[in-house]
Amino acid sequence: KRKRFNSSVLYDSDESEGSDILVRKVFAKRPCIMDDDSSEEQTNKNSATESASTDRKWKVFAKLKELARQRAAVRSCSSENCEESNSETEIEEDPVCYLPDTPAESSETETSSMKDFIVQEDEDDGDGNTEHVAQKEELLNTSNSELLAYHVPHLSRCDHYVHFQRIVKAFLINAIDDTFLSSLYDGTRQKKYAQDMLLSLHYLDDRFIQPRLDNLISTSRWKDRYKKRVDCYPDIHIILKTAKYMSCQACEMDRYCKFHVLLSGKLYNSKTLAADDFMSNDKQVLKVGMVCADRTSVYHNLKHFKYKLYVDCISITKLDGDQDEPVKDTVERLFSHLEDSGWIQKKYDHLENYMSDADNFQEEK
Repeated sequence: KRKRFNSSVLYDSDESEGSDILVRKVFAKRPCIMDDDSSEEQTNKNSATESASTDRKWKVFAKLKELARQRAAVRSCSSENCEESNSETEIEEDPVCYLPDTPAESSETETSSMKDFIVQEDEDDGDGNTEHVAQKEELLNTSNSELLAYHVPHLSRCDHYVHFQRIVKAFLINAIDDTFLSSLYDGTRQKKYAQDMLLSLHYLDDRFIQPRLDNLISTSRWKDRYKKRVDCYPDIHIILKTAKYMSCQACEMDRYCKFHVLLSGKLYNSKTLAADDFMSNDKQVLKVGMVCADRTSVYHNLKHFKYKLYVDCISITKLDGDQDEPVKDTVERLFSHLEDSGWIQKKYDHLENYMSDADNFQEEK
């Protein structure tokens, strides 16, 4: 740029006066003027850069002070003896100008900055602080479990025996008031105890019984006709007879059939457990082989366990007779008696044995 500018100066001076001396004078002076202007511009740029750098320094310093103040507030609130202090501790640091960070340095900076917001527990706080922390964790776990049970009841954890106890209590109530189960399933009853009983009934069907029934069917050669018959009759008797080579009435395979399966009982609703009196005396006799007979026994015990438990509860309420007391008091009294006598535990053990038999039943070859 300077060469172009100087050449133009020589051209103008040649036209105006045509003197070499004059040209030399103009050529010697003008570079000095250009250097002065550039030095002034450079000075202005440096001063502007220094001003911006100073502003950044003070901004960084202000942020550091604010961060230190927040950290002190967090520490004071998290300590066991949270005392209010009127004096504020200020950390004075020299302003520092930071260069732009590389990606690795910026990640380290973010990690270190997060440490300012993390309050670490002192290790040597003594037994008192340990107990305090344990109480906090216990309270937090309790509140979380209660919130989960309230908002998402199907995800809440409950002991299997507790589910079974609720089911027995629901059956005792329905044995006295036969509309209770139907009101549970149609959503009429919305109180917590009723919703807990409904949850336990679903748990028994969906977690305990139905998956094992499906597995017994899927691993067998049973025909749908035979399965439907076993599903409809709550009572069963398997009788050993003389073996006869014939088509098994369960799988329709040629077998030595030496068992007679006698099915009887009333048809009932799988949810409300209300019995249907239509053809109540109907019976079915089916000739099956040994493997199908064993599978039928395991399947039937699990399929109709809930109904038979309900029938037992009806018998207990009938033996108790009519009492001049509210239904709630009657149910609580009968339930306490059954629990104390070990009757509920015995029935629960039967259910576990039936489930174990279903789990251990081998696939039919």
